[in-house]
Amino acid sequence: MKAVSICVSLLVGLASLAGCQREDLDEPLKLSGKVFIFNYRVAQASYVVTLARNRPLPDPSFVETTFENPAGGAPLVTRTKIFPFWEKVSLESPPVHCVVKDHPYAVSIRILDGSDKVLQTIDTTLTSSLDQTIMPGKALVVGPVYTPNPEVYGADGTVDYAQEETCPAA
Repeated sequence: MKAVSICVSLLVGLASLAGCQREDLDEPLKLSGKVFIFNYRVAQASYVVTLARNRPLPDPSFVETTFENPAGGAPLVTRTKIFPFWEKVSLESPPVHCVVKDHPYAVSIRILDGSDKVLQTIDTTLTSSLDQTIMPGKALVVGPVYTPNPEVYGADGTVDYAQEETCPAA
């Protein structure tokens, strides 16, 4: 009798674990990564969020992403087509300014079908371990071969890494 009750308890425990194991499988995509990218060469920062596919999506499908604007004002919205062969979806914001270290910025993601019906929503935040003060005010290079920017590197040997002063107080 004791062995039967242990067996039943074990089976109930395993069944409950199996039920919880992949609850995200119902969603077509899951969040797999998020980071701020600071490209000092061109003096731009951007959000990058990656999603991994859990199951097939209708064709066509789209991702509409709303990024909080670190400089204030209206959020930045992008729309990206999801191709059927993509296993990962990479979402990048337009260039952003005024990123503050350790401040959580809101990111809202909507997965849409071809008629703009919402299939899934993902709300998250992204926090940078750096802030905009590490960036020069102007691109250090210009053109396809990374020519030094004459606005930064003067002909007389001077260098101007001046920061932007347009950011609101944190």
